[in-house]
Amino acid sequence: MASQLQKIEGDESVLLRVTHSNLKTFSADIRFSLQSSVESVKDKLWRKCGTSVDSMSLHLYDDANTLISTLTDNSKPLGFYSPHDGFRLHVVDLDPSSVTSGGWLEDTSLVEKYTISQEAYEKRDGTFRKFKDKLVSQNPSAVENKIPENYMEDLCVNIKVGDRCEVEPGAKRGVVKFVGRAEPLGPGFWIGVQYDEPLGKHDGMVKGTRYFSCPPLHGGMVRPEKVKVGDYPERDLFEEDEI
Repeated sequence: MASQLQKIEGDESVLLRVTHSNLKTFSADIRFSLQSSVESVKDKLWRKCGTSVDSMSLHLYDDANTLISTLTDNSKPLGFYSPHDGFRLHVVDLDPSSVTSGGWLEDTSLVEKYTISQEAYEKRDGTFRKFKDKLVSQNPSAVENKIPENYMEDLCVNIKVGDRCEVEPGAKRGVVKFVGRAEPLGPGFWIGVQYDEPLGKHDGMVKGTRYFSCPPLHGGMVRPEKVKVGDYPERDLFEEDEI
């Protein structure tokens, strides 16, 4: 008991694999402070996966996938339950009407999409097509000034899949998941990033093409000029809130 209390009181953390009962593709390695209360852990996970604190039940599994304990006391520190690096923390969403239920966060085919007929689009003012037609009529040579296929390739030399990175604007942190061309997005090279927080627009699938896989709303495709790779660890949101 003394050694356990010493571990809880020390400035230590643990790296856990987090999974979710409703989000089958959600899987993330997240570092937690052993001093954080279970309620704080739930709050951090709410920001990650969308399940509310009140509707969340946490189950701790060891590296052999054996259930060790259920974190039932929100006031206890995480270290009380003796988690170790590599253990799995499974989020169970108890709310049948939760935003995570039904699969629509993962399967975009379930989301009703806005469509407009070609005739209605042609009648609209201020569309990109009319802007482009006007630009071409004023400067026909602009059509010839296409972006080359190797656009920004030189900036990708030191960027590789698996690198930690920071993306501007917003200093968003994450992991590089894709480096290469993505023709549906435009000529040249692109970087696919899995953000640490749900700051993206997709799960790695863009315009019908899957470039990588990540949790919903954690994916982004950006130009290499916006990406810096290096020692950019995941931010602890609770430490940032402290004064």
